[in-house]
This record gives sequence, structure tokens and C-alpha cells, in this order.
Amino acid sequence: MTENIAVTKFREFLRINTEQPKPDYYGCKDFLFNYAKELNITPWAYECVDGKPFIGMTLFGIKQELPSILLYCHTDVVPTFAEHWKYPPYEAFKDNDGNIFARGAQDMKCVGVQYLEALRVLKASNENKPFVRTINILWGPDEEIGGHDGMEKFVETDFFKQLKVGFVLDEGLASENDVYRLFYAERCVWWFKIICPGSPGHGSRFIENSAGPKLTSILQSVNEFREKQRKKLEENSDKLNLGDVTSINLTKVEGGVQTNVIPSEFVACKFNTLYF
Repeated sequence: MTENIAVTKFREFLRINTEQPKPDYYGCKDFLFNYAKELNITPWAYECVDGKPFIGMTLFGIKQELPSILLYCHTDVVPTFAEHWKYPPYEAFKDNDGNIFARGAQDMKCVGVQYLEALRVLKASNENKPFVRTINILWGPDEEIGGHDGMEKFVETDFFKQLKVGFVLDEGLASENDVYRLFYAERCVWWFKIICPGSPGHGSRFIENSAGPKLTSILQSVNEFREKQRKKLEENSDKLNLGDVTSINLTKVEGGVQTNVIPSEFVACKFNTLYF
């Protein structure tokens, strides 16, 4: 059975390993440049930081004086733990039910392919009908690690300002049917770390004012708040969704010297917090 071209291109995109901390951004660039050529679109690339390209495609509208529309997709993905996967995360395996297993399948390479496959359909049906506004499609680096070498720098460039962006569509949530939601607001992100200093000493003693109990106290407070927010969502599921509560999770802890030594500090790094 012949596979739909949209699915084929999607799986090709998924097979490019753009996992942090060493994403294959140039492999991604080559794929998107070839994709653009296939659709008879001229691509461009721009680097704020060496080795971290933005890849773009511009479709000029009839009224170029109007603010443009930007369709955005980040190209990097979060780390994988391959031993916990049913299939290799960069194989883009498709089972008999059509399910595709790959890192980035939902966040967010599916969206980047949807942009171009929508253009493929539009080009086939409206070959000579240009858009009123200019449309810029953009793929950017480093979203998963804060965007400091990505969008944070890009929006300050003259190149970005020349795009005259007036409206942006970014990522949202996956849909299990043909109804797609547009999100016009999102929770704020607060990443923070807490340093717990204390008195060091030998592990056989009851050292006063040590770092461990301080860390325990902080984690207890955070978990109590987290549980309140979880229950609030659970008990009001008919009125609230995930975007209406604050989520907080401990994602990294650092500290320790060796097994029999009480360290001088523990670092609860990082907490990932999303709130309104």
C-alpha cells in the first residue's frame, strides 16, 4: 500500500536526530532545503550563533505592506532514554495501525510538516492564487533549552524585523481527530534553582545545620503545593484544564562528594514551573 506523501515526509523529518544537547541542525537544514525545492519554494537560512541555523521559507503576498504571518516550528527535541522505548526513537517506526513511534512526533515536527503539506495541497488547488499577506515559515533551534541562542537572539536582529511579523502560530497540542484547537494564551515559564548550603562533615555524625535536611524541607513544601494544584485540577475537571493551574516539577538535583561525607551544599536544580 502506497504511503501518503505527508506521512513519508514526516517520518523522514523524524529520522533526523535533533536531540539536545547535540542536535543535527545541519541535517535538518538539508532536509528542509530539499523539501522546499520539491515544492518550488526558495528557502533561506540565518544564524545568530554558529552551528544553530534558522531555516525559513517566504511566500510573498499581494499586499506586502501588510504585517506578515509567521508559522513557527522548533527543530530540536528533548533527550531520549532509548531503553524505555518500544522502538528506536529515531527510526520513525510505523505499526500496522498507522501509529508512528519517534521523538519529536508531537513536539513538534508534526507541525513543521503540516505547514508544508498544507502548502502542497494549496498549490495543487490554487496554482496561481497568491496569498493576500506574506507568509513566512520558520524552523528554529534550541527551543527545548530556553531559546537563548535561538529565538531570543533572532527577534533582536534586523533580519527578523524586516519580516514585519504581525501574527504568529506556534505549537499547541496534538489532536486525535480532525478538530484542531488554536491557543491564544499560554502559561508563563519559571525555571529556578535553590541552593541549600550547610555544614559539612563525616557521614557517621549528626551534623547540625547540614544541607540535606534543608533540601528535604524545600522538597516537602514544593510537593505539598504541587499536590494542591493537582487536586484542584482533578476535582474541577469540568471547569478547568491544565492551563488553569500551576504545575511544578523537580527536574534535577546536584550535590554530594562521596558516600561517607556530608556535603557543604545541595542544589535543587532545576524546578520547572508553569503558571498564569
